[in-house]
Amino acid sequence: METTDGDNWRRRTRSAQSVRESHVGARADDSNILRCLSVGNAEGEERDGSEDGGFLKQASPGLRVVAPRYSLLRELGRGTYGVVYEALARRSGARVAVKKLRCDAPENVELALQEFWALTSLEKRHQNVVHLEECVLQRNGMAQRMSHGNKRSRQYLRLVETSLKGERVLNPLEEPCYLWFVMEFCEGGDLNQFILSRRPSSQTNNSFMLQLTSAVAFLHENNIVHRDLKPDNILISERSGTPVLKVADFGLSKVCAGLGDGGVGGNGEDKNRNNINKFWLSSTCGSDFFMAPEVWEGHYTAKADIFALGIIIWAMLERMTFIDAESKRELLGTYIRQGADIVPVGEALLENPKMVLHIPQRRRSCMSDSVRELLQDMLAVNPQDRPSAFELQARMDQTINCAA
Repeated sequence: METTDGDNWRRRTRSAQSVRESHVGARADDSNILRCLSVGNAEGEERDGSEDGGFLKQASPGLRVVAPRYSLLRELGRGTYGVVYEALARRSGARVAVKKLRCDAPENVELALQEFWALTSLEKRHQNVVHLEECVLQRNGMAQRMSHGNKRSRQYLRLVETSLKGERVLNPLEEPCYLWFVMEFCEGGDLNQFILSRRPSSQTNNSFMLQLTSAVAFLHENNIVHRDLKPDNILISERSGTPVLKVADFGLSKVCAGLGDGGVGGNGEDKNRNNINKFWLSSTCGSDFFMAPEVWEGHYTAKADIFALGIIIWAMLERMTFIDAESKRELLGTYIRQGADIVPVGEALLENPKMVLHIPQRRRSCMSDSVRELLQDMLAVNPQDRPSAFELQARMDQTINCAA
């Protein structure tokens, strides 16, 4: 396993990475939530905006009643702009994951709404995309279940206004809003933890490659560009007895609206499948190691997800890792060495488009020629030379089945 110190990595701050939830008093507030939910609440009890309004049953709009619907068990982690808990659904006894997002600054609101819009726009479920059970908007101890395009909710419309205007709509003295996302719980951790805590397994690698390509094809078919695919955002469920990947964290995702009327071509192929790659995006966001060359330039399409997926698969197969300077965690990630520095592959290709990627990097690699060729295509510097998500899924199926 090749590991490099994050101190040599020339860290950069991107728009997505610069958004940080304020931690002042956050842990104290969260402990209040845990205590409050575990013992129940008295009706009419004073509650501040950081508490569990999103988890109280309501008899009718505008009324608060007791009986919390979920018990928060423990904090699982803190991300760029939220806190994630393991929780228990009181009625069913099922474990769920609950993400709490503070919606005050415009950038926080935008990220929260992007995740909400992406997950609620999916009409069907996919086994490799995390499932959203419900989303609750909370303010002043009041709870309101959110639905897609809820135009009758004044609070929801104010959040949308905040995001669109890019300025704070709520008065600073007003109680902040929170969005609570209740999602399926993935007990296997993320892809980093799963891969690096186990011996290499060709069977697991093949299964994960099939699952990842299937998930991205599903998202693109539903006009969703993830924009932040990385091992941290790929969770593992082991409830079925075998590991099942779940693509998660849609805070940077983009729903490409207006792509649903392409019709069906003469050969029966759905034209909408290619429309997603004609929708141009300009926000330079994501995580450096997984950003395609065109993302660094701020002009890209859904093909950027294909590049990120290529980096993930390459790192997974060869167990290429680095030590993150901020978290001190060992993380999966492929890079290019330039002297003492390591440079993200996308940035290196941007600086030198004619650079040849040496795949695999290790001399004693078990990577097949067909997988190597597929990775070369996924990581092409010109996005037009990369396969679409649907072409990739078909090629991956063929590659894995032929090797079986």
